[in-house]
Amino acid sequence: MLDEAAAANELMRLARAIAHHNRLYHSDDNPEISDAEFDALVRRNAELEAQFPHLIRDDSPSRKVGHEVAASPLAKVRHDQRMFSLDNAFSDDDVADFVTRVRRFLALGEDAPVAFTAEDKIDGLSCSLRYEHGRLVRAATRGDGEVGEDVTANVRMIADIAEQLSGKVPDLFEIRGEVYMAKQDFVALNQAQEAADGKIFANPRNAAAGSLRQKDPAVTAARPLRFLAWGWGAASDVPEASQHAMMQRIADWGLPVSPLLTRCESVSAMLEHYRSIERARSDLPYDIDGVVYKVDRLDWQERLGFVAKAPRWGIAHKFPAERAETTLEAIDIQLGRTGKLTPVGRLKPVTVGGVVVSNVTLHNRDEIARLGVRPGDRVVIQRAGDVIPQVVENLTRDVPRDAWHFPDHCPECDSEAVAEEGEVDVRCTGGLICPAQRTERLKHFVSRAALDIEGLGEKTIDEFFALGWLESPADIFRLRRRREDIVGREGWKDKSVDNLLAAIEAKRQPDAARLLFGLGIRHVGAVTARDLLKRFATLQALREVAQRALAEDAEALADLTSIDGIGPAVVEALGDFFHEPHNIAVWDDILSEVSPPPYVVETRDSAVAGKTVVFTGALETMSRDEAKAQAERLGARAAGSVSAKTDLVVAGPGAGSKLKKAQELGIEVIDEAAWAEIVKAAG
Repeated sequence: MLDEAAAANELMRLARAIAHHNRLYHSDDNPEISDAEFDALVRRNAELEAQFPHLIRDDSPSRKVGHEVAASPLAKVRHDQRMFSLDNAFSDDDVADFVTRVRRFLALGEDAPVAFTAEDKIDGLSCSLRYEHGRLVRAATRGDGEVGEDVTANVRMIADIAEQLSGKVPDLFEIRGEVYMAKQDFVALNQAQEAADGKIFANPRNAAAGSLRQKDPAVTAARPLRFLAWGWGAASDVPEASQHAMMQRIADWGLPVSPLLTRCESVSAMLEHYRSIERARSDLPYDIDGVVYKVDRLDWQERLGFVAKAPRWGIAHKFPAERAETTLEAIDIQLGRTGKLTPVGRLKPVTVGGVVVSNVTLHNRDEIARLGVRPGDRVVIQRAGDVIPQVVENLTRDVPRDAWHFPDHCPECDSEAVAEEGEVDVRCTGGLICPAQRTERLKHFVSRAALDIEGLGEKTIDEFFALGWLESPADIFRLRRRREDIVGREGWKDKSVDNLLAAIEAKRQPDAARLLFGLGIRHVGAVTARDLLKRFATLQALREVAQRALAEDAEALADLTSIDGIGPAVVEALGDFFHEPHNIAVWDDILSEVSPPPYVVETRDSAVAGKTVVFTGALETMSRDEAKAQAERLGARAAGSVSAKTDLVVAGPGAGSKLKKAQELGIEVIDEAAWAEIVKAAG
């Protein structure tokens, strides 16, 4: 059983690993691990978050969709309606729990009928097709869910995708689905690539993604891509009342949908269809990795809404994964920006489910001791479970061989490496004198989720750091003074230097939340940074309230913890950051070089937009979760307690202390019916 310290550390490792593999999968089309291995990472993260909800990180993968769009020749496109991903189920019990959550959210009785659609989940590249008056006008990849890549010219080369829909079609309708490559076509493509001495693709998904994201549509036209629709996005009208009927309507318009799509009226029927698809999996013409269930009634989908990254009304039931046996050839140590020493196992490459696995994380010193692994051991690699790729068994543990000893000094700076009391992770004590930590922090600062400075990659940071040109984030903005020094170095010409300096200058007014995230404050991930800036608008205002909280100012503490998702760990981390003079110096230095504008939150026009709303008492027509979701959709902030900053209280039967406090403070109080009118008026 993990203690809190171990759980917090593992959640941190998982967040980083998932972000890394997300980037390789979504942006680079070059995954290192299989889908099942990635799913297992996500599953372990969800298990720990359920066990330790107070430790949920603000950069948690459970709050993110896809990955930011990588730099590419393709133009970026903002989706009119966000493209969400799906949460996963890995067992029959997970599916039953999903149905129970749906019933509970909708306040339905156990015997009330609830129907779901069920269809195979194709392993391809998600794409949104925008039709206006029935004519295709734009196509975009999922990207990070909000911004994708414009692939319109390439999509026009896919035979399955109609330029003009048939029959009566709404003025605007976005059809979403999966671009894929059939197994047989994939084999033929790789044979042709090999004959032409071209790139060999690892699997059909990679081949489809690489083919769709070509700069030259003629290349896409030569690749055998297909399309299956699974849903829709922005629409001027949705002419059907159910998911199943709407998918049939899309088929009637001329776009293919899965022939395995069906409607189920019970959990047992859902699971029966899952097993029938699983049995047919190897015979299907395309790769699939599970079955997707969706609530059939569209009005219920509307009520259920979304959580941070996924709809409450849908889930993907993934297929179980596999195991493989191989040799652990070496154990290396990687050093992160926080100084943590992470052991990485180098494997004799082994193919598991069509994916070659050559590296595996060994987590920490305790995990190595538990497994008793040493270079030369035969190990079993599991593709599902705790953390994947993961060693689950050491087959040669009893074979006489010298034990592998975890280093007690940093491999980069030779400082002592220790584990603090109560922690399992071993960290370098060198701090800012450790070059690895300093360079890793700089790499984090310019990463895509932070300032996203194109051209300033890991190799360049290492080079400029070694030359003494980069010591802190602010030094990045002083590189323009070294233009003549950079020109002429190997790999640098006038144009490439000017491009780099232009990319840096373009970030002189960065997004405040990205800048805050880029500073690498513990527990302040990308989501938390946005939540903090939504509340305080400017970095200066955030600093002031954090420093007041550090001085134990009760109002400042309440101001911070009233933000949904901000708990004591974040408040303590902010206090620790501003307690250190060198951190304040870095903060002041970077803000002397850049001027982030106030953070602006776009909200829907409603009577409660920008206000703080508290729900109390029993709600009779909806669950508390649904009410909070409604408030957020209307641009309001749903708080859990009443304070002087509360604008509105919605009180149901049995309201107690919160109602009393609202009345004492003179805060407006309405009932559930009045709240329903506000929601209705906002459309």
